[in-house]
Amino acid sequence: MSLEILKFPHPFLRKKAVPVTKVNQKIRNLLEAMFQTMKEHLGLGLAAIQVGRLEKVFVAGGDSHKIALVNPELIEKSSLEIMDEGCLSLPGIYLPIERAARVKVAGLNLQGKKVIIEETGLLARAFQQELDHLEGILIIDRVPVTVLKEELEKLEKNIVQEQNKIEPILIAAIRREKGI
Repeated sequence: MSLEILKFPHPFLRKKAVPVTKVNQKIRNLLEAMFQTMKEHLGLGLAAIQVGRLEKVFVAGGDSHKIALVNPELIEKSSLEIMDEGCLSLPGIYLPIERAARVKVAGLNLQGKKVIIEETGLLARAFQQELDHLEGILIIDRVPVTVLKEELEKLEKNIVQEQNKIEPILIAAIRREKGI
């Protein structure tokens, strides 16, 4: 079952997730539907908030390395690096985001057992973005306003030149929220 991914400026994306009290079949079904949705949209991670659910859960990875975490918490991170990052809730927007190159995240697995997962590279980045989503934080909140303004101007230029499929209304919503 595929779920609808909420797009910015949907107000639900600014909500904070609520911890899950018990990992049961209902939660496992939600996580499986999230995996399916993430795969269909070619994503690397997806938080419940992005599909209109308040449960504090996220999925990440791909077919060969599926990760589902319930009540995830960042417990350790390493040195920072800057890389361009996109988001399924902000289609077509890629911003230079500073994140840890390596993270350790604690949470519960699909069986309700406590796990600690260490990831590097793109999965470390995905974990951090999904943790942000669970707190109502988006990638547009992780860059200085001056950088965001420059990136939006580039996107607008590409729209005029018909080189980009991004929706102009998305850029307008970001500008409105950030006052730029």
